[in-house]
Amino acid sequence: MSQDIPLTGNTHRGQARLKHVLAGIISGGTPDTNNDDYWSDGDEGIAWVAIGDMSTKALVLATEKRITESGLASKRLHVMPPGTLIYSMYASMGHVAELAIPATINQALLGFQFIEHVSPSFCKWWLRHLQPMLLAEASSNTQDKLNADKVKNLPFPSTDLASQISIATYLDRETALIDRLIAEKEYMLALLEEKHAALISRVVTRGLNPDALLKDSGQEWLGMIPAHWDVPQLRFVCKELQIGPFGTQLHAEEYVDNGVPLINPAHLKGNKITPDYGISVDEITAQRLAIHRFEEGDIVFGRRGELGRCAVVQPDQVGWLCGTGSLRARCNKTLANPSYVALVFNGSSAAMRLTLESVGSTMDNLNTEMLGHFCIPLPPLAEQNEIAGAVEAYQRKVNHLRDSLQLSIALAKERRAALITSAVTGQISLEDMTV
Repeated sequence: MSQDIPLTGNTHRGQARLKHVLAGIISGGTPDTNNDDYWSDGDEGIAWVAIGDMSTKALVLATEKRITESGLASKRLHVMPPGTLIYSMYASMGHVAELAIPATINQALLGFQFIEHVSPSFCKWWLRHLQPMLLAEASSNTQDKLNADKVKNLPFPSTDLASQISIATYLDRETALIDRLIAEKEYMLALLEEKHAALISRVVTRGLNPDALLKDSGQEWLGMIPAHWDVPQLRFVCKELQIGPFGTQLHAEEYVDNGVPLINPAHLKGNKITPDYGISVDEITAQRLAIHRFEEGDIVFGRRGELGRCAVVQPDQVGWLCGTGSLRARCNKTLANPSYVALVFNGSSAAMRLTLESVGSTMDNLNTEMLGHFCIPLPPLAEQNEIAGAVEAYQRKVNHLRDSLQLSIALAKERRAALITSAVTGQISLEDMTV
């Protein structure tokens, strides 16, 4: 199918369409969420598939929510058997998955019943071939949703049943090999991240010298630390702790594209500050809010969501603004290396402790008092510098390995997509598929 032909338009009237191979198409719905009689607890009731249950899966083995017989009847929903293909019209548009359990679906999904002499497995691969083109078409259109009529009018190849079965068998076999390779690479990525996190947690609690004498830190979450380290509250090693400007200090007309970035929690990714230049203010506003400007070495914390997430301001980020959802810590650099302090909070133990301390607070997010009273393990400054340097060197190696693994995964996924397209569009001969 040429990517120049609109998949959901009317320019391919002369060719076969999906509706020609469908015996039925099943719509879904959502029972009243305020009626407890419609929803089931635990493993009881009927599996109810929402987009989140299928959007990243080839097989639906379980669902987050289940409904009762009353809920089923309230929307006249249909329970479909295992093996049914379900299709997403919204969000992860064009994704197709197979039910491994009896289930019903919500209104964002469709269930397919096929006529005889048609292979549902081939249909699954054909629809997966179409998905990238559907997404490209949606991105250039103000309407990014499908509906049942558009889905029924998707193109479908005129292929006999024996060929469909051969193609589906070939793709089942070959994509399984690629999927296994991808899973192995993703497992290696996860191990790499775990090892990196473990290293950070170890060096900010025990340092680089494995033979250092230890003492009780007095902090349950921290445990034993080198005997020559201190455990001060963060406020004693910071010159300033300040949250971003309140929303009332900013007005809609002051937001501009490509202005001075306003950094909020969503911009703290992978212990780095990643700005969104669409969330920025003009220079006049930035001058008015100059008290919230960053200096090199400031530590920016997210006040919402995952507490403890933070990043250190780099030289090219000086002058950016602390957003309303962020908190800025400015260390006294004669006492604390900002990179080391950020490492403490990047460790899972400190982040977990900070989250626990926020429970029961009058605020459901991080504030200056909570952060300022948080005790951190603090070696002498020279040792902080040494630890930060060692982690930075290790991080460079991790980044290289991560980039290599991610590239390998991306190439494998491209190979998988190309293989599917080649097989379902006849670019691979049936004879080659049986070799």
